[in-house]
Amino acid sequence: MRQPVARRLQAALATLALAAAGGVALTAPTAAAATSGATGYATQNGGTTGGAGGQTVRATTGTAIHAALCGRAASSTPIVIEVEGTINHGNTSKVSGASCNTAADVIELKQISNVTIVGVGGGAVFDQIGIHIRESSNIVIQNVTVRNVKKSGSPTSNGGDAIGMESGVRNVWVDHTTLEASGGESQGYDGLFDMKADTKYVTLSYSTLRNSGRGGLVGSSESDVSNGFITYHHNLYENIDSRAPLLRGGIAHMYNNHYVRLNSSGINSRAGARAKVENNYFEDSKDVLGTFYTDAAGYWQVSGNTLDNVTWSSPGSGNRPAGPDMKSTTTVSIPYSYSADAAGCVPDVVSRTAGAGKGLKVSDGNCSTQPPTDPTPGPTDPTPGPTDPTPGPTDPTPPSGTNLSIGAGSDGSSKASGTSYGNLRDGDLNTYWSPAGPTGHASIKWDSPTAVSAVVIREAAGSAGAIGAWRLRDADTGAVLTSGDGAGAVSFPRTTLRKITFEIISSTGTPKIAEYETYAS
Repeated sequence: MRQPVARRLQAALATLALAAAGGVALTAPTAAAATSGATGYATQNGGTTGGAGGQTVRATTGTAIHAALCGRAASSTPIVIEVEGTINHGNTSKVSGASCNTAADVIELKQISNVTIVGVGGGAVFDQIGIHIRESSNIVIQNVTVRNVKKSGSPTSNGGDAIGMESGVRNVWVDHTTLEASGGESQGYDGLFDMKADTKYVTLSYSTLRNSGRGGLVGSSESDVSNGFITYHHNLYENIDSRAPLLRGGIAHMYNNHYVRLNSSGINSRAGARAKVENNYFEDSKDVLGTFYTDAAGYWQVSGNTLDNVTWSSPGSGNRPAGPDMKSTTTVSIPYSYSADAAGCVPDVVSRTAGAGKGLKVSDGNCSTQPPTDPTPGPTDPTPGPTDPTPGPTDPTPPSGTNLSIGAGSDGSSKASGTSYGNLRDGDLNTYWSPAGPTGHASIKWDSPTAVSAVVIREAAGSAGAIGAWRLRDADTGAVLTSGDGAGAVSFPRTTLRKITFEIISSTGTPKIAEYETYAS
């Protein structure tokens, strides 16, 4: 039903007012920034599309995310929220409105529907602040990092869950995310990916979960068995003590996941849960599948899995490991279509696709990767796609003119100890910046719009060849300027911007960038 003119005008003015208050940038309605469509159980029950077709909003604070939700005409009005920068307690406040129910110090997706939250530009990091989904449906979360969310100590957020769902949640797709902690419950952390109180039709895909005591659960207790229909595929579980995941009742499908260093237990099927576990690669782990810490048994169907240096405990009271000779104890019928990679290539495929900042690449089901399909590009998604344009060769001829990075500013993702963003632009090849891990990003920025058409990435001595695949982005718009492999000089169409970001997607060692030079020609 069409709204009366006065009411529509009032809603529009409210949206603009909230945008101004929360620092939200409004753009024309577009499709989601980058998506090839939900997979797994998220395709059932009517499907999961998030905010596709709605207005696109850019947010750089948690308050701005809440303002975008509250600025909609109704709680079900589709919206795509593109997030860039670091979201934390200091910039996340409660915002009020008829179309939202938010709270401070947590990203609150409560009593709403048809929302996409997607990381763009230089990346989106939710630092010590969780994403809470409650009494909501049709939610997409894509290409974001959520780290070090605590339930005790300081600061606390979302009960300690990186992403938590509860109370009648339906149809959620979490894709290409990085969820990580820095310890277990004794250090103040809880689960990375939890579902409880009647949560159904959820898919976790192409994501990295690491360094946590608890990977995640489905069901908060042996009596909370109304959850289910969950798919986990092409995820990396690394250095997780237990709950990878813990299932209480319901049905789950795990395929093409890479499990590395599950320290106490892995997939824990309990209280009548049924898990289909196929074509996964389990490595350097203990008790990767079974019923653990309870006498309330669960069940599993297994096929095509690889066990690489997996150890098993002895059966006993409250302890029913599935191995060492894993055999099926039930059958599970899967209602959706999918193509599973052979287990032997899962470590390689997952290393190239799982986690935020990996270009949203997906498996083709034949041990190779491909960019996502997006038939309706938006303003941040120029053809052939913002995340994986056709790489061009690196230009071996350095550009001429003035290095615009000298005197500019710089920032980036987490840096390795002893390195500095300032080393990227100091003209000294003996100093360097290095990311905290094998991938990361660094940016050069200016106070006013600056025309750039060429970049030179110079690796530090002794690290030549470490940088693998990379992307160069206009950080102002999120658009990809060019991409390729290896350090060196590269040119692209002249672009005026305030910030340009070099994203390292893969590496063969520790990347060390001595100079990040920029030129007008």
